[in-house]
Amino acid sequence: MATLFEIISDANAVLELEPEELAGLALELINSESPNTASRLHPTSFTHLDTLGAFDPSIRDQIAFAMAEGWHWLVQEGLIAPKPGDAFGWHFITRRGKKMRNRAELSAYTNSVILPRKLLHPTIAESCWSAFLRGSYDTAVFQAFREVEVAIRDRGGFNATDYGVDLARRAFHPHNGPLSDTSKPIAEREALASLAAGALGSYKNPHSHRKVDLSATDAVEMIILASHLLKIIDSRSHPR
Repeated sequence: MATLFEIISDANAVLELEPEELAGLALELINSESPNTASRLHPTSFTHLDTLGAFDPSIRDQIAFAMAEGWHWLVQEGLIAPKPGDAFGWHFITRRGKKMRNRAELSAYTNSVILPRKLLHPTIAESCWSAFLRGSYDTAVFQAFREVEVAIRDRGGFNATDYGVDLARRAFHPHNGPLSDTSKPIAEREALASLAAGALGSYKNPHSHRKVDLSATDAVEMIILASHLLKIIDSRSHPR
């Protein structure tokens, strides 16, 4: 097994990582072994001096505690589990755990957990799921709201030159918008027009013109909103 120091030698960088990120480092340590080597995992596997490597002794204990958090995260997520019939604390890599080998693959897994594909409109899932899993959150959000804009234009019978906030306001205009539901109270129609226009103005337009830094949580919230809007649009009319 390689040492943690060989993978990332900056002690402060290690200590700044979240438990799931530390778990990604642990996976890389596990998979640094030869494929023919039987994996021997124990709660001390990632905290032992031989595994930590050449970190300064003054900070080594802090790193050991951090890596213990990574171990616990792997157990909690079912990526490693106690070995059946063993009374000495040995663990094994689970079927789920074998699907991930490094930080990038673990990041994709954690992203899939916080944004379940089955909750999304099929068009949204098809257009932005891969970008989200890769961690390209700004791209994923832009693609999601671009699909909303395209659907508004298509189902509302607008032209290719119609776009953005103005398109949404016209499509959901409370009195004569082709996507407005006249069976609903006027206040609700006005609110939906504002929601659709505000969503495109706040979430699609900025991502069209500049790079926007987003957290995974921010992106999840925005993509779910786009999915919800697209479901509303689908219910209002038929494509041309």
